Order: sequence, then structure tokens, then C-alpha cells
Amino acid sequence: MTTTIALVTGGTSGIGLGIVRRLQQDGMTVAALDLDTDKNRQVAQEAGVLFIPANLAEREACKKAIEMVSTELGGLDVLVNNAGFQHISPIKDFPEDTWDTMLHVMLTAPFLLSRYGWDLLGRSGRGRIINIASVHGQVASPFKSAYISAKHGLIGFTRTAALEGAETGITVNAICPAYVRTPLVDKQLADQARTRNLPIEEVVSRVMLEPAAIKHLLEPEDVAALVSYVASRAAWGMTGSVLNLDLGWTAR
Repeated sequence: MTTTIALVTGGTSGIGLGIVRRLQQDGMTVAALDLDTDKNRQVAQEAGVLFIPANLAEREACKKAIEMVSTELGGLDVLVNNAGFQHISPIKDFPEDTWDTMLHVMLTAPFLLSRYGWDLLGRSGRGRIINIASVHGQVASPFKSAYISAKHGLIGFTRTAALEGAETGITVNAICPAYVRTPLVDKQLADQARTRNLPIEEVVSRVMLEPAAIKHLLEPEDVAALVSYVASRAAWGMTGSVLNLDLGWTAR
């Protein structure tokens, strides 16, 4: 039985690390892509996965990442586009270079990684592209214009790629979580408090969980469990789907 090879971007912390660990448990050979720092290298080493250093804001880095997976692991069956970051600011104050970088990391890079990895994913006849979008790929909130624009675009890309990939057995789906308890979310607390003029201790209840029916933050393992299913053979008939893991946010 051949080993399934997976690449997870943003794979050394938060949701990405949770996905890396779950796919390992599922028996996959996993590569974690992230920025080239000593901490990220150490996390990947401790997890026992191939570390791929890359800045996804750079076009050439996307191509080299796919080449490294192919060379080091011998192919690619599952691509999880998870990497991202947030900047919270009103549009009138939003830094132009930050906008450019965010769209490149969260929208252009998933396209490029899919494009460069397309033949590898199609070769096995069971390729999976799983895009970690967000509830903000379907609804909007103030002060997050670049993030929300990128995530809306990622859902559009998901649907288009699903139509194109079907003939070669590549399925493409998007997962849309609500707020997940990660270092990235922790870093948002002060920015959200500042832009909304709230005490920092009220941000989770009055901003992050206010639209949700279930008043608890998700954990990375919750997202990873859904990725595990979408990456499995059982999900062969699912493509072009937008899967909400949003605590009931969009049920209103």
C-alpha cells in the first residue's frame, strides 16, 4: 500500500500544527511549510515531519516548495492551504503593503501551490486540495478588509478548481471555521479591543463569540478532524464544497 503524502502550509503552529499531527495519526507522510525560523524548524523536527522553509508572499517560494516535496517525499497527494495572518485596521488606515502581502499569502499562494502541484495531485487519481478558509469567507466584519477579501476569493477558487480537477480525481474543498483558540487569535485581542473601544477581557464574548450559537472557541483539533475526513477516501464524492465549522454563526 502506497503512503499518502501531505503538505500543510502554516504547519508549525495553531490550526496547521493540529492538522499536521492528525494527518500523521492517519498514517500519512507529512511536510510542514512555514517561515524559516529556528522555532518553526524545531517544531517540525519534534513532530517528525519534513520542514519546508518558505515565505508564501514570494512567488518563487511556492514553486520551490512543491519541488522540495516531490524530491524529498516522492510525490503529493494532499495539499492543505492553511497559512495566513491577520491585520486589524480601518480601511482608511490599512497599510497598502500589508494588503498586498495578505492577499498573496492567503489567495495567490494557494493558487500557485495548486498550480505547481496539479500534476502530482492528479497522478495518484485521489488528489485532495483542502483550503482552510474562514467563516469570514462568507460573512464580513469590520476592520478586516484584506483577510475577508482573501477568504471570499479562496472560496471562489475552491469551486473553480473543483470543476477543473474532477476529471483527474482531484477534489477541492474549503473548510470555514469560526474563531479557533490559537496564538494568532490571541494576538488579535489587543487590536480588536483598540479598534472597537472595548476592554480586552470582553473581546472574546462581545466580538468573537457574539454572532455564534455555541459560545465556545474552537480548538485546532476540531478543524483537523474535519480535514482528516475530507482527505480520506470516504470523501471521494465531495468536491467544491464549503464546509462550515462556525458554531452556528451563519445559521442566522
